[in-house]
Amino acid sequence: MARPGGFEAAEQQQQQQEVLSRQQERHYRLLAELQALVKALPSACQQRLSYTTLSELALALLDGTVFEIVQGLLEIQHLTEKNLYSQRRQLHSEHRGLKQELFHRHKEAQQCCRPHNLPLLRAAQQREMEAMEQQIREEQRMMDEKIVLELDQKVIDQQSTLEKAGVSGFYITTNPQELTLQMNLLELIRKLQQKEAEAEKTFS
Repeated sequence: MARPGGFEAAEQQQQQQEVLSRQQERHYRLLAELQALVKALPSACQQRLSYTTLSELALALLDGTVFEIVQGLLEIQHLTEKNLYSQRRQLHSEHRGLKQELFHRHKEAQQCCRPHNLPLLRAAQQREMEAMEQQIREEQRMMDEKIVLELDQKVIDQQSTLEKAGVSGFYITTNPQELTLQMNLLELIRKLQQKEAEAEKTFS
């Protein structure tokens, strides 16, 4: 006679087997899709993305969490870029206003000026205009540096988050080749996510 609970244990085992085989199927499917997507990348990048790397990436994508993380990171990046671009435009517009104001002030001063003082006035105005141009260049340079630093920081945040999430190929680095590889990996994840979303729409 079978021990009570033996049947339940067998049933549990069967359920676990089914879950495992579903995961295995999904893993193979994701891996096959990744291999197909990799073919569109430059050959130097294809060589770096070995079967093992792609298999590890497919494993990390199994439960869909990484898709959500990447989506969130890309949204933050787009918002940051938009915000920085708008700050730069704002600065540009302020600078244009300052130059116009100075130009009008100079024009008025020249109209009120006595003819024999005009050369002196013009020389002083020229110096003032050059000083302002210099200040504007400096402010624009500082703004551009700030933009670069903020975008670099976003990249570091992305690398760190994805490394913690166990996504193969992601760690904090400034090596241009590694960055290119990581960008291509992100692109692969994004394309795969779009494919998954389209497939869900078809089945729903």
